Amino acid sequence: MKSYVINFIRHGMTQANINGQYVGVTDIPVCEEGLNKLKQLKNDCSYPKVEAYYSSPLKRCIQTCGEIYPEAEPIVIDGLKECDFGDWETKTPSELKDNAQYQAWIKSGRQLTPPNGESGEQFKKRLCNAVEKLIEDLMRNGITSSAVFAHGGVIMAILSLYGLPKLNPYELIVANGCGYSVRVTPGLWMRDKVFEICEKIPLGHVEKIGGKFKNMIDEQIDGENGKKEENV
Repeated sequence: MKSYVINFIRHGMTQANINGQYVGVTDIPVCEEGLNKLKQLKNDCSYPKVEAYYSSPLKRCIQTCGEIYPEAEPIVIDGLKECDFGDWETKTPSELKDNAQYQAWIKSGRQLTPPNGESGEQFKKRLCNAVEKLIEDLMRNGITSSAVFAHGGVIMAILSLYGLPKLNPYELIVANGCGYSVRVTPGLWMRDKVFEICEKIPLGHVEKIGGKFKNMIDEQIDGENGKKEENV
């Protein structure tokens, strides 16, 4: 059966990453150190060959795509932008430590909405719309391998929402220039809106996910099958 591999790759390091700033929709580039690290990753490791490229509209993602795949002309998907931190954009935790709204946000596990920012539900809905339209496009056009350049928070959220095994978003943190390959099987996707998390990328930087992780995927797929059979 035909399946569709999507490689979600986080953008290269920015100065905001180094500074520890909250940067969501602020459009900043990959910094010089980040570019050097991307070049080293590409030289030392192996990124998958793909048929199509997609990217967040923010320059740090488009720039990373061009560094890893110079031939690429990515399709921009606006819905893949990072979460909007509103008034806290470009601020650091130390700058916000005396802010009562910020402290409440931290204590809530980021369940509250930053002032003039995007709520968790808005972020989730936007990502779901973008991902489901992307997968529909891949299936419609028979594109079996693709690379999607996005943000750390975006990748964590997408994989925790749709990925098997089911993991907490913070178990899916990836370094700049790294990411995950997922496999979309049409039957499983159409029935349950889930895909399999296969391996971390680039290969050579981290080991392929297998063994216990693969067993967890199989167990959860079997569980989903069992639930469906009970409902027949």
